[in-house]
Amino acid sequence: SLLQEKMSLPGKPVSILTINPDESFTLDEDALKTVLSSKEIKNKPICLVPVAGAFRKGKSFLLNFMLRYLEAGGSENWLEETKSEELEGFHWCGGSQRDTTGILLWSKVFTMRTESGQEVAVVLMDTQGAFDRKTSLKATITVFALSLMTSSTFIYNLDENIQEDDLQHLQFFTNYGKLALDESGDAPFQKLVFLIRDWQFPYEKTFGVEGGKQLLDATLKVDDEQPEELQSLRKDLSGCFNDMECFLLPYPGRSVTNPAFTGLGADLDPEFLDHLSGFIPTILSPQALTAKMAGGREVRCKDMVQYFRSYMQILSADDMPEPKTMLNVTMEANNVVSMAAARELYEEMIEEIVGGDKPYLNGQDIDEHHLRISDLAMEEFDKMKKMGGEEYSSKYREQLRAEIEETFSQYKAHNESKNIMNIAGTPLTLAFIWIVLYLLSQVAALILLGPVVAVAQYLQLATVMTASAWGYTKYSGKYPAVGVFVDGWTAKVWEVVVQPLVGQVIQNYVTGKAGAN
Repeated sequence: SLLQEKMSLPGKPVSILTINPDESFTLDEDALKTVLSSKEIKNKPICLVPVAGAFRKGKSFLLNFMLRYLEAGGSENWLEETKSEELEGFHWCGGSQRDTTGILLWSKVFTMRTESGQEVAVVLMDTQGAFDRKTSLKATITVFALSLMTSSTFIYNLDENIQEDDLQHLQFFTNYGKLALDESGDAPFQKLVFLIRDWQFPYEKTFGVEGGKQLLDATLKVDDEQPEELQSLRKDLSGCFNDMECFLLPYPGRSVTNPAFTGLGADLDPEFLDHLSGFIPTILSPQALTAKMAGGREVRCKDMVQYFRSYMQILSADDMPEPKTMLNVTMEANNVVSMAAARELYEEMIEEIVGGDKPYLNGQDIDEHHLRISDLAMEEFDKMKKMGGEEYSSKYREQLRAEIEETFSQYKAHNESKNIMNIAGTPLTLAFIWIVLYLLSQVAALILLGPVVAVAQYLQLATVMTASAWGYTKYSGKYPAVGVFVDGWTAKVWEVVVQPLVGQVIQNYVTGKAGAN
């Protein structure tokens, strides 16, 4: 109906990662670029917020309330104003069977301002639930890993409490995190939020942020009486995230178990709505938003495509990747993005000098500009903080240098194509040779040197025939080797004989004028 069309949300879920029947993965780069590479947002820092956890625990349901908050611009009454609307956005439904598969992004990217006034692009991600009855452990870990490694704020959606096995599922990635910490000095992941659904013990720890903090502190506390592996797990987690938070949500009400439930806020428990309206701003308000960082640099939307591609190349390997391998692919993506930025700077600056319809530039001048601009590009690469240190980045530095030289050779060839001598040099040189031979024959005739006259005339005829053959190859496109050969030796004649003679004549003329004055 018309009313439904007016109420429907702008945007749609876009599948970017599909799990195939053979447990392989397909990353839809075109779909990813459609979301992240639009002109309006591609250069903005990205804030990627996934919700991950066990299947059938309300992840998509939660994300749709986050969409409402973003559509309302974060207004204070965002939830009250939409209580009478059905819940739309990512597909969701009740029941015990898996609903979401793979990884999906919401097609509309929301531009928000952080507390400092910086504009960031907020992207919401829905993920396939972990540990369902149809997905292998490898596929589960891949989805979880990819969403975690690309996130700026990662929401770990749990049911009723933080169990020890929930922490153990995260521990697989703490090994990777510790390696990244040792290599770069920074925590590999940014913000982790434990969202506890259907919290059963509000008389011990109250709903909301405060009770969540108490639960998190108690859960992650390291006690000497604990077994060694439990202490190690907690230490690993603490070192892998810049920030960890926890929020306790109450049960949403019995209405959610009704098959006819459509997500109306009016059907939900008021206490749940009250705390839900308090939770979402802790993720998406200007005070909470933070851009995705990698190697000390903010990641732009268009850069994230490369990170997704690099991560999937290793995560799709036949064997389960080792944490160190994940670190290597992160460092690779980080260095590739730095290379792209430096190369882009070089191309923009050299384009301003010799690109397009710019006039021909002397070879020596273009070489000087190339050296100056390439040094600036290398400085741009060097000043970007990169994971892996100088030793790891050195090969990418050399690759950047080689790509810059290749780009320069293309621009130099383009510049040479504008040189009039590349077009008129051969006929001018042949004309010069013919005139010299003609003058030689005339002088030889005056002093009665018959053999010299004959040789000069034969060479004149050969010059005319050469010019004719050259003109035919250029006009018809046939026998190009002939044209190349003629161009080659006439260029040498011009460089060795004609140019020095003309230069000497001009110099003598200028010197004579100066002496006369």
